[in-house]
Amino acid sequence: MSSALTTIPLELLYHGYDGTTGFTGFANEGTWIIFAVILVPVYIMLAAWFLGEPRDTKSGLLGVSYLVGLTTSMWVGMFVLTVLIGIVFYGGPPEPISSVGPP
Repeated sequence: MSSALTTIPLELLYHGYDGTTGFTGFANEGTWIIFAVILVPVYIMLAAWFLGEPRDTKSGLLGVSYLVGLTTSMWVGMFVLTVLIGIVFYGGPPEPISSVGPP
């Protein structure tokens, strides 16, 4: 697979845009809005599982494990897609993995 990609000229895959500079990466504005504002109902739900009446710790832990599993699968899937999109359309993996722009 990698030998097939090396035979394709970079001009065909790489469109010429450079990576962004400055405030990039994981903890940007959107991340803070998602974790601080949008997920407040989820935080309340998690607290209610363990602090509410009647308490059922087994069901609460089962719910937490489902949430962690779903969240992990979404984040890992999006990470893999981001790397693939970076390699195919931008000439190399994204910024935290390699340098900005084509190799």
